[in-house]
Amino acid sequence: MSDPVITVKDIVTQFGDNRVHDGVSLHINKGEIYGLLGGSGSGKSTLLKEMILLLQPQAGDITILGHSVINSTESERDLLRQRWGILFQNGALYSSLTVAENIAISLKEYTDIPMTLINDIVRMKIDMVGLPAHVKDFYPAELSGGMVKRASLARALARDPKLLFLDEPTSGLDPIGAESFDQLILELRAMLDLTVVMVTHDLDSILNTVDRLAVLARKKVAAEGTLTEVCQNPEPDIKAFFGGKRGQARLHQKNLE
Repeated sequence: MSDPVITVKDIVTQFGDNRVHDGVSLHINKGEIYGLLGGSGSGKSTLLKEMILLLQPQAGDITILGHSVINSTESERDLLRQRWGILFQNGALYSSLTVAENIAISLKEYTDIPMTLINDIVRMKIDMVGLPAHVKDFYPAELSGGMVKRASLARALARDPKLLFLDEPTSGLDPIGAESFDQLILELRAMLDLTVVMVTHDLDSILNTVDRLAVLARKKVAAEGTLTEVCQNPEPDIKAFFGGKRGQARLHQKNLE
């Protein structure tokens, strides 16, 4: 196995008197779709924000693509940021810009690509995420929830990243839309050779897309591995997460397929 693309080692995160992480460690391999799971308040979204340099932990280290994101200069961080794409839970599109302008913004900021080529890239990314071409002229308020997700994904893919970070990518979508989005992530991973890190509560996404996962509980990683390996863990928090009626029904259905 090649060296991990992301290594999280002994992360400690604290907000005032509230310690969220107390020695969190995990690793993510190249080409994986990796799930960060856990109950509300377990620190999974906080950990994602630390990976993408929006938060700084109190201790520990995170290495991404061979570079420490904790012990790095601002110029090194800027270069790292250009190697990943991010889909935030609510899409985070700029409301005053069209879809095309949202997708183009990072290309204008970080590259010297001429505008004619940027327009071609925008059209290609819109097609890549399964949106009709005319959506490029729409504003975010004119889009459905599913279209916002796809437009935001197109923006995240604008500069051909090596890593894709997804925060609750199927939240707010109906079952058909969520299944379609899961399939899109699988197709993009294969097409673009992406490594994907996904924070999710969606059991269907976990069953259908995730290769390996970590469950955060009690300020640590309660279990890490494939879904089968994690479900065999006797840790009470794991049983609570997957052992309820909804979780058991999904697992049973998956085993029958």
